[in-house]
Amino acid sequence: MNVVKLTKKQLAVLDFIKDFTEENGHSPSYREVMEGLGLTSVSAVAEHIDNLVAKGALLKTPGEARSLEVLDYKHTETVNLFKKKMAEASPEDKAILEKATEILGLDLS
Repeated sequence: MNVVKLTKKQLAVLDFIKDFTEENGHSPSYREVMEGLGLTSVSAVAEHIDNLVAKGALLKTPGEARSLEVLDYKHTETVNLFKKKMAEASPEDKAILEKATEILGLDLS
């Protein structure tokens, strides 16, 4: 199974966001992430978050405050959804879904 490679700092950001969200019922602001991890700038947090979104480890709703959501693509529901979509997909869409499963490290077997 392919696994998305994350840096130690990216893992720390994900862990902080997950823990903060569980404790507070909402995700942290960028400034709270910065302070919680001892970073020196909000732009550094933004860069880490953008990279995590690009890698598919984090979901962010544009234009919404506190919308960060840590994603785990090993959940059975996600794998089952991909399997269902693959079965119904056109050849073009199937190729896209196959690439997405590879990027996300999903094992559909």
